[in-house]
Amino acid sequence: MNKYLPAACIALNMLCIAASAQTGNNKKNISVIAYYAGRADRIDSFEVEKLTHIIFCFCHLKGNRLHIGRARDTAAIHKMVALKSRNPALKVILSLGGWGGCKTCSPVFLTAEGRKEFARSVKEANDYFGTDGIDLDWEYPAIVGHPGHPFDPGDKPAFTQLVKELRKQLGKKHEISFAAGGFTAFIDSSVEWKKVMKMVDRVNLMSYDLVNGYTTVSGHHTPLYSTPQQTESTDHGVQMMLAKGVPAHKIVVGAAFYARLYEVTDTINNGLYRSGRFLKAFSYNRYADSLTAANGFTQYWDSTARAPYSFNPQRKLLASYDDTRSVQLKTEYVLKHRLDGIMFWQLAEDKLRDGLLDAIDKAKRGSK
Repeated sequence: MNKYLPAACIALNMLCIAASAQTGNNKKNISVIAYYAGRADRIDSFEVEKLTHIIFCFCHLKGNRLHIGRARDTAAIHKMVALKSRNPALKVILSLGGWGGCKTCSPVFLTAEGRKEFARSVKEANDYFGTDGIDLDWEYPAIVGHPGHPFDPGDKPAFTQLVKELRKQLGKKHEISFAAGGFTAFIDSSVEWKKVMKMVDRVNLMSYDLVNGYTTVSGHHTPLYSTPQQTESTDHGVQMMLAKGVPAHKIVVGAAFYARLYEVTDTINNGLYRSGRFLKAFSYNRYADSLTAANGFTQYWDSTARAPYSFNPQRKLLASYDDTRSVQLKTEYVLKHRLDGIMFWQLAEDKLRDGLLDAIDKAKRGSK
């Protein structure tokens, strides 16, 4: 540094350098959130130092109260909290519901009594376990979700009141988030976005299962961008929420640590956007054994959707999934658009090392 610069200029220069460094750090200080539905004895085998949050899946309702019904679930939550010895900044969140796990959510949360009793039970559970908040995975308020589960137009304002009651009970000490369907109908019809987002820490956009198990046409289940044949995508969901006034810094995009396998009726377009049926899902840690040339699969990259897929023309099987390249691009998308972070379903389906979490971490740090 030039010794002849006035002291005031030197001080100003130092402040600018510090501010610049801080901005650079903040840009990469994104949330990395893992849902976890695996065994308690495997949690500490994963690289939890690369996470900001881990979400236990799932708690359910018993009457009006949050309920953890099995001893192994209690053990898993205790194990998650113990991970803070390795990662002191880690937040451990309890999640309610999941697909098929919120059958009574609508009738319970439509009543003020139900909302209040539930919120009190959430606070009690967090105080007991030493956990850091609640993630609401109600699939879905006000629109059709799991077959046979009740829903009501009143769910939409009731969800707002539920979040309000939770914030009242939990105060600022605990986090509140919710899992949002990444598709148009949910974003349009399930949430009073401007009211709810003032009270929650973030929304976890489920930008996967966008072509789901009930479809009759194949496609990308977790693409980054829309294509002429498929509107639903990560970017489409994000842009819809931004247009509804959701702050960018509260949006978390989703990645899939699993593939969806479809049987289609012909081999046109390598199985994409063809009539067919869903067969099954399988974990990322099985890709290397399943989606191989020996098993008849050829791997492809869709440069418009920014998504991988594989096709077996002999058996007419299409696999749609995320891989290291696509989760890296999703992470870079988060950084570019200054979103809160990236989450994924679910950690137990990753490799223990050099998997998709590692790809997210490398992209977050700017390394290839």
